[in-house]
Amino acid sequence: MINRKKALKKLYIYIGLLVCSAVLILPFLWVLSTSLKADGQIFAIPPQFIPESLHWENYSLVFQRMPFLTYFLNSTFITVVSIIGTVLSSSMVAYAFACLRWPGRDGVFILVLATMMLPMQVTMIPVFVMFKDLGWLNTFKPLTVPAFLGGGAFNIFLLRQFFLTIPPSLLDAARIDGCSEFRIYWNIVMPLAKPALATVAILTFLFTWNDFLGPLIYLSDQLKGTLALGLAMFTGQHQNEWGPLMAASVLMMAPIIIIFFMFQKYFIQAFTSSGIKG
Repeated sequence: MINRKKALKKLYIYIGLLVCSAVLILPFLWVLSTSLKADGQIFAIPPQFIPESLHWENYSLVFQRMPFLTYFLNSTFITVVSIIGTVLSSSMVAYAFACLRWPGRDGVFILVLATMMLPMQVTMIPVFVMFKDLGWLNTFKPLTVPAFLGGGAFNIFLLRQFFLTIPPSLLDAARIDGCSEFRIYWNIVMPLAKPALATVAILTFLFTWNDFLGPLIYLSDQLKGTLALGLAMFTGQHQNEWGPLMAASVLMMAPIIIIFFMFQKYFIQAFTSSGIKG
């Protein structure tokens, strides 16, 4: 009887998860379906989820109507550099907060967390003026250099919580053997923190790849635009051509889906283990 109740409970959980998954994945499937439809099928009543014929020319129109490859390369460059800078800088700061002992450490950490309460709109104008004075406008520097200056309070917090799960005795043994702090950080802590580092990389990828406001503020040259900015411009210029617009949306979402499924196990593992100690 007990086993039957457990089986029914699992069955209800799986059914609930399947329903939630279907609700979440339905918009993407609709976008994918619309990207392969002719204009007359998109607003047909009743709606046709499966296209009568596949119109792959919608994807070719994307490359004809906008410099998609240029935007893709710009987004890739900015995203890769931001991921490298964020992972390196946030892990170094987190290592200092989790594994080193120095006066005022906890107070400074609280101050770093307090910066998360500042909306971006509060610092947007001062930061813009600063980059203007540096002569960085219409370059990729405002979108990449800040990633090397700490990596963000949330990333620091996530990595610090994960670093705290590493036994201090392991680090002390390395110090006794004569390892420098940088070697301990690079050869011991970083390999053990792969799930957390992968999570930071995924979150940085999602934010940078989808970032619209940053390129809009700092980039004025159209050929330096990113995919998010190019998609918005495509919407304004070709708002009635829903097929090519949805095709452009699918092409922009495809790298996100691929990256997430490749590293999802690290993503889940980091969040389930980062709150064990702290």
